[in-house]
Amino acid sequence: MQSNNYVDEAERVIKTLKNRKNPKNGREIPMVTTTKIRNLLAMTADIYNEMLNVPGERLPESLSGRIEYLRVRFIYEAGRDPEVKNFVTEAKILDILREIAGSKENFILFNRYMEALVAFHRFYGGKD
Repeated sequence: MQSNNYVDEAERVIKTLKNRKNPKNGREIPMVTTTKIRNLLAMTADIYNEMLNVPGERLPESLSGRIEYLRVRFIYEAGRDPEVKNFVTEAKILDILREIAGSKENFILFNRYMEALVAFHRFYGGKD
């Protein structure tokens, strides 16, 4: 993911999830709820707000550890709810979290991507 394509990627993800059909019966597969996606964003924003006070380009180990834990939380939430799993998988969130690798710039980009996902979810009619 790059700073020049994360918005388009977020839109693609939400459109794909919105248009998914069950191959067995042709029914629409429910999309993740607004509440769940906003909870995922809130976990990300928590780290982002703390990161704003950190000088330099590299994240301290304490924040890198929190990002690793964030990955665990996304995995847990995906395991609990198939709609969240579809969202996390289609958005490639776990891969992107791995790519942060202590980079402040990469985490800022991830946070913006999460915000874009929430915005497009809302724009394309995501419900609670």
